Amino acid sequence: MMKFLFDIFPLLVFFGSYKWAGSNEDAAQALVNEHLSGVISGGAITASQAPIIVATITGIVATALQIAYLLARGRKVDGALWVSMVVFLFFGGLTIYFHDDDFIKWKPTIIYWSFATAMVVAYRFFNKNLIRAAMEKQIQLPDEVWHRLNTAWVAFWIVLGLLNLFVAFVLFKADTNAWVSFKAFGVTGLMLAFFVVQGFYLARHIKDEA
Repeated sequence: MMKFLFDIFPLLVFFGSYKWAGSNEDAAQALVNEHLSGVISGGAITASQAPIIVATITGIVATALQIAYLLARGRKVDGALWVSMVVFLFFGGLTIYFHDDDFIKWKPTIIYWSFATAMVVAYRFFNKNLIRAAMEKQIQLPDEVWHRLNTAWVAFWIVLGLLNLFVAFVLFKADTNAWVSFKAFGVTGLMLAFFVVQGFYLARHIKDEA
């Protein structure tokens, strides 16, 4: 549970700061315009743009704090976290400069598809199953099960990326608040459901092996 909370820490910060700024738009606008006018196109944002700008800034800071904490403790920073930081900085920076939430809405999809791409490249060109590499010390499974699991994760990341684009630019195109809620609760719920299904699948094969 602590690992899960640590992993979603930036998401919780992003969601919480968005909600705070949405309830205090004038204060959030004044805060951003006072301290970030030099890195914003036109030098200022409107009150309605303040929530996503504040959420983006705090999300980037939260991700950076994650990395700093791991480095300070002498722990390895997963490649996925570095990818998340780089993508967050790039798309978050565009969101802040142009005060346009379309950029940050692309961020989850780029991250999910980066994960899928890394898994496919590792398997096809380096004969390395990244899911197996991450879990093999804790669990022993037949080769074909590891292959199916890797394929399932690739498919999951691709579908999740497509779903994010659908929600952001089709279903709730004009409702950033709904997209933020989907990102915080919808995606988290889908991931938990996927973990549960994976757990049942693995339990069946562990029992068979026993």
